[in-house]
Amino acid sequence: MDRDSAIPTESFEEILAWLDADRDVAAAMYVQLRHNLAQTFIWRQCSDPEGMTDEVFDRVARKVHEVRPTYEGDPRRYFHAVARNLIKENLKKIKTQVSLEDVDLAEQQIPEAEQETVDIEECLQFCLQEMSSDKRELILGYYAKEKQAKIDNRRELAQRLEISIETLRVRAYRSTVSLKQCIERCLKRKDQQR
Repeated sequence: MDRDSAIPTESFEEILAWLDADRDVAAAMYVQLRHNLAQTFIWRQCSDPEGMTDEVFDRVARKVHEVRPTYEGDPRRYFHAVARNLIKENLKKIKTQVSLEDVDLAEQQIPEAEQETVDIEECLQFCLQEMSSDKRELILGYYAKEKQAKIDNRRELAQRLEISIETLRVRAYRSTVSLKQCIERCLKRKDQQR
């Protein structure tokens, strides 16, 4: 992905300040946000997840001076909104690059699948925001990372919450079930609106 990386260094500092007043907390949030965005792009089967993650941060850096003073709520939602727009742009680009032999396939199957993916992502973000902050942090922390890092992360999460690993699993399971139910309700509403 071609990127214009001529972003002022003070924009990076402002992004960190926007994420949290405590620089250490902001740095941890920044790293987790990069990971979450990259995972979103991987999940959406984008060809360059890291490049697209960089592009999200570049775009936010260009606008942070304008957006930050008036933005209300969790700034990470803004990053995810920029990522959704970037995914839509990427899908449009892919559509315009389809060969003439694939026109029927592109017109009949791809848009439906793309819309479903967009709907799921939007419902996921909506439902995560609807959860209490404790449950949201638990579920995001529980499913963060991969392989051994995931195991270590879950152990640390259980220690931080002062609960056993088994209790953590049960809480994560319950939160996941309620999150899935919320997503299903959201998707039904979207289908009814069409």
